[in-house]
Amino acid sequence: MDQILDVLKTKNYQLPQILLFNYHKLNLTELELIIIMYILNDNDPNYNPKKIGNDLDIDVKKVLEVINNLVEKGILTVDIIKVNNVRNEVINLDLMYEKLAFLIIKKDNKSESNIFDIYSQELGRGLSPTEYEIINGWLDSGYSEEIILLALKEAIYNGVSNFRYIDRIIFEWAKKGIKTKEDVERNRKEFKKSKENKELFDYDWLNDTDNN
Repeated sequence: MDQILDVLKTKNYQLPQILLFNYHKLNLTELELIIIMYILNDNDPNYNPKKIGNDLDIDVKKVLEVINNLVEKGILTVDIIKVNNVRNEVINLDLMYEKLAFLIIKKDNKSESNIFDIYSQELGRGLSPTEYEIINGWLDSGYSEEIILLALKEAIYNGVSNFRYIDRIIFEWAKKGIKTKEDVERNRKEFKKSKENKELFDYDWLNDTDNN
């Protein structure tokens, strides 16, 4: 924290409040936060590790190490762009903003539900921004958390875990008026019974060699 205070005292840097309050949740060190803060306030979009090192009085090798760590942590990317046919390296912080957006979404929904955490645990991975939007869309459409979670379990039971398949399950259940766990169990039994009846009806008794 002392490093951050020293930097703030030497220049009037601006830092998003959500980043300041949550940088530990992004697994950022204080030095990484300082360099991100520098990048956010630098008017020159081009990536210049030597300039960063000179301005912050940090060895350029350390700057390169920190940038590499931030890339590995999924906080930023170093992109190549062409300006007047000249290739330039620029730092892209879109990944960091996505992670901060996740924190906002989780905070907004924490008191209401842990449905996002359950999905993440069941799928064995973190959710993408699009998947967060899909789940929120289901909730906004009036589907209960119970049904949304049951659809996930149904998909995993069938060996499929993509969101398009889960969305189809929820849609089909809605058409059939399925709203609870009991409804799901009843529908599964009815499906199993109809399948058994169909197999019985389709059986070719005349050509059964055992009866000849």
